Amino acid sequence: MTMSMLKRGALLLAALAFTALVQAADISGAGATFPYPIYAKWADAYKKQTGVGLNYQSIGSGGGIKQIKAKTVTFGASDMPLQPAQLQAAGLVQFPMVIGGVVPVVNIKGLSAGALTLDGPTLAGIYLGEITKWNDSRIGQLNANLTLPALAIAPIYRSDGSGTNFLFTDFLAKVSPKFKQSIGANTSVQWPIGIGAKGNEGVANMVAQTGGAIGYVEFAFAKQNRLTYVRLKNHDGKVVVPQASAFQAAAASADWATADSYYLILTNQPGEHSWPITGASFILMHRDVQDRQAAAEALKFFAWAFANGASMAQQLDYVPLPKNLIEQVEQTWRSSITSGGSAVWDGR
Repeated sequence: MTMSMLKRGALLLAALAFTALVQAADISGAGATFPYPIYAKWADAYKKQTGVGLNYQSIGSGGGIKQIKAKTVTFGASDMPLQPAQLQAAGLVQFPMVIGGVVPVVNIKGLSAGALTLDGPTLAGIYLGEITKWNDSRIGQLNANLTLPALAIAPIYRSDGSGTNFLFTDFLAKVSPKFKQSIGANTSVQWPIGIGAKGNEGVANMVAQTGGAIGYVEFAFAKQNRLTYVRLKNHDGKVVVPQASAFQAAAASADWATADSYYLILTNQPGEHSWPITGASFILMHRDVQDRQAAAEALKFFAWAFANGASMAQQLDYVPLPKNLIEQVEQTWRSSITSGGSAVWDGR
């Protein structure tokens, strides 16, 4: 073997070692597709600034809960908060990261975004299979200014375990006793009709490809895919448009200070400007972490996002957490996430 070959081999080994170190430093997470657009935006900016990447698998809240429980990732993400007893049993800590809105989207030729109005009972009727045509009188009563076609409605739903599913079904269960009894609220439910699609991305794509379709996605996906979103009647009977201010209005009365383990659901909140399918997206981490360095890197990323990511969140129509809630969350890190008996988060 020549000296030049040895040098090339040494350089290759050094490059491989450096790549391995870089990959080892990356933060691993998995879960909700709802916050994926903002997590991706934050991750890109954070890597440019720090060199640390985020390997986030956008697989749905159900998958994120499974992976954090299995300890295959440093954090899980879910749009359905776990109840305090569930967290205790799994040895997990939960905290909110960002707030956003789930919006119904439709594919009706010639209809512009925000032109169609629906209310909760009518939306429930569609997903129960009771309202099957777009010119149904119950839809017509809410849209006297529109002439809707005698087009079959094609409901699209999330086929995977999903926090977006939970928020959507939780809202419908609150406004429709029949929906609550026959389908209920959960990350996965048995839909009586419709076409399943995986992730917010899958639902967005399926709606875009299917004439007469209706689906539900996080608002950033509706905007990015230029989907026709609908207006909704809210808790106070007011017709509202999905936008950051409406999500903020729904979150304004949230009492996080007294919410045990941050267990708080923001659907169907009162207020004339409140968007009725609003929710927080949560991070799940172990209370007693095995890999201290990995957990510390994840918390550094979250702290950076709180301090530097508000404007990026607002650009995608997410609602950043208020300052007092961020302070509460950071105190939770100090008191509740430990390794070897000492706190992982040092506030830096």
